[in-house]
Amino acid sequence: MRLRNSRRLRRLAAVPFFAVALAAPATASAGCGGAGSSPAKLGETGVRHATLCLLNQQRAAHGLRPLRADRGLAKAALGHSKDMVAHRYFAHESRTGAPFSARLPRAGFRVLGENIGWGSGSLATPRSMVRAWMHSAPHRHNILQRRYRYIGIGVVAGSPAGGSGATYSTDFGG
Repeated sequence: MRLRNSRRLRRLAAVPFFAVALAAPATASAGCGGAGSSPAKLGETGVRHATLCLLNQQRAAHGLRPLRADRGLAKAALGHSKDMVAHRYFAHESRTGAPFSARLPRAGFRVLGENIGWGSGSLATPRSMVRAWMHSAPHRHNILQRRYRYIGIGVVAGSPAGGSGATYSTDFGG
């Protein structure tokens, strides 16, 4: 199992680096305080606020209504980020292979989605993470999904590969 997770980590770790190279100018995140700061500097509340602000800027630019924070989705997202860092894996499925939908609260949501990502150094900022997601078709689809109205954001210090960085999970509901 560890070998499979190592291969998955190596394969997925390259995605944010490629996406950041294609990123939009920094002005795209104007008004989202701390968006270019490290999660450690921002703190838990600050990083969630900056990430939500950036995601809602992307939605507004495409004529979509803003996402609203949901406690149940936030609890699920934070738990998943913590688990990936603690057990050194990077996947939407749990360590036991259960799909992400099994850990998300279903009450009141007709549709569910998830984005995950991790980075270190300047790639760990909310701005870099949102840029990487916007340059990845499946992640972009989730961000711009009209049916999603709610989001939970969980960000923890550390990476699934071990070491420094930040690991993000965003769980969407509609």
